[in-house]
Amino acid sequence: MPIDADNVASHVDDDWVDNLVRFGFVAYGLVHLVVAFLALQLALGDPSGKADTKGALAELAQQPFGRTILWLVVAGMAVLVLWRVLEATLDHRQDEGATLWAHRAADLLKAVIYGVVAWSAAQVATGSGSGSGGSGNETWTARLLSLPAGAVLVGIVGLAVIGYGGWTAWRGLSHQHRDHLKPEGLSGTSGDVLVRLGTAGHLAKGVSIAIVGGLFCFAALTRDADRSGGLDEALRTVLQQPFGPWLLGLIAIGIGLYGAWCLARARYLDR
Repeated sequence: MPIDADNVASHVDDDWVDNLVRFGFVAYGLVHLVVAFLALQLALGDPSGKADTKGALAELAQQPFGRTILWLVVAGMAVLVLWRVLEATLDHRQDEGATLWAHRAADLLKAVIYGVVAWSAAQVATGSGSGSGGSGNETWTARLLSLPAGAVLVGIVGLAVIGYGGWTAWRGLSHQHRDHLKPEGLSGTSGDVLVRLGTAGHLAKGVSIAIVGGLFCFAALTRDADRSGGLDEALRTVLQQPFGPWLLGLIAIGIGLYGAWCLARARYLDR
């Protein structure tokens, strides 16, 4: 039987793409695992580290071969950015109308998120971002608040972030994350464990993102940029609530589960 060269080439190309995307999700999962570790430290009473992406990258930089690890994270995130942009432009051919544009918007939003992680990792790797301080969110929030209708703009950003957090949590609760695993990753007891792991991880990540959005909304209402902040500020806000250490500990574990989910997705990737 003759060999179809086009089919062979397509299969090889697909394998290469799958392996590159897997590499990206391993890097993304690693970052989340370190964020979870820092958040858990914060819950246990150690406030020295920043429990956010840049804090996690700074922690990685301090490890043996830290700079090499950071550049691998940059490469992995760049792969995910390119993949999502290609998905947005070339995929979803079976969709139409509002569904098509919603899927494209989701792909582009994820590309932006991966791009921010890549940029942060490059900053820490080159020493242009310390990862331990700064108030970048507050700076641009202050600039927005200084504009006419700036409070409205900050409020819109906050609501959009809350919406993304809610969508992330819903994907976990509705088990939509199952669609990203091959059938062998969903079978048997191990498959049930992976699904539950993904559910808990998406829920915890969604809650933490929604809290970040809430901080922006509060900044808009008070017209005080200091009220806004990123993930680290959101988790510290949780810590100040009744039963804060316990709540923060649960969120930290959930973020860690999301990181583990990324590793499982890399293992059983279904694009």
